[in-house]
Amino acid sequence: MTNNDLKFLKDAIKDAQGKRYKVHYSDGELFNFPKGTLTIYAKDLGKLPPQLFPKNDTDYMTDYFEGDRARITPKSKYHKKVLSALRQKEAQRKKLLAKRIARRGY
Repeated sequence: MTNNDLKFLKDAIKDAQGKRYKVHYSDGELFNFPKGTLTIYAKDLGKLPPQLFPKNDTDYMTDYFEGDRARITPKSKYHKKVLSALRQKEAQRKKLLAKRIARRGY
């Protein structure tokens, strides 16, 4: 693993030094971005790795706080890895939902 390599997990990103960033992935359509663009949101007002060039619109003067977010376009070298992590998380959610439905009997 080189210095700039990131590992995209279902609910986190791990950098080469082992630091873990809790995240949420989204694949919703966006205006002004190419089709297929993915978004990574940092959880709990957290930070994202600098390799993703995160954006943060926090405004301390008005007490508006938000976590980092990064847009991953289809041309990005990280797109396939992020999409894979997103699909793994979706599969996990489907499996949990099926278990809940089966347990409740409807």
